Amino acid sequence: AFCLWVVALGGGGGGGGGAPPHRGGGRAAPPPPHPDRLRRVQLPVARLREEAIVPSRAHEGDAGLDLYACEAAHIGPGERWSVGTGVGVEIPDGHAGLVVPRSGLARDHGIALVNAPGVIDSGYRGELRILLLNTDPADTFRVEPGDRIAQLLLTPIALAEPVEAVALADSVRGEGGFGSSGR
Repeated sequence: AFCLWVVALGGGGGGGGGAPPHRGGGRAAPPPPHPDRLRRVQLPVARLREEAIVPSRAHEGDAGLDLYACEAAHIGPGERWSVGTGVGVEIPDGHAGLVVPRSGLARDHGIALVNAPGVIDSGYRGELRILLLNTDPADTFRVEPGDRIAQLLLTPIALAEPVEAVALADSVRGEGGFGSSGR
């Protein structure tokens, strides 16, 4: 088993604070906090297969940890495939793991995640499997062991407690849904 230090997204992460960036008036957004100032959280990782690669960052300060394929796959046009990573993780209490696509795979090959983002609850201890979808209309996409196929983000959560209400409070948006804000 391994233990990674993960930068937690969202609340509690030092650096900055204050009002959100202004959208006009020539003011630039504040620079992102330096990676040394972000809250770090240990993420225990177990190799469930000998050939598995432990998740890693491409660059210091990246939010996502790259997840690597531990098995080959060939995904035809319009097909989906569950690809094993060979690793399990122990998401800390009060957090969730979010499995998100890699932008380069989407841009270059039309590869998406069927259930993006995939949610990993803190109690799950099984192998991380990535549900890839080939949106390319003509080309088969091949995955080889060791390929980076998705990213794992760690984020703090709030445990929602549903409370039945007779009515919901009014808001400016109201019931405006899909397309309600225009183009």
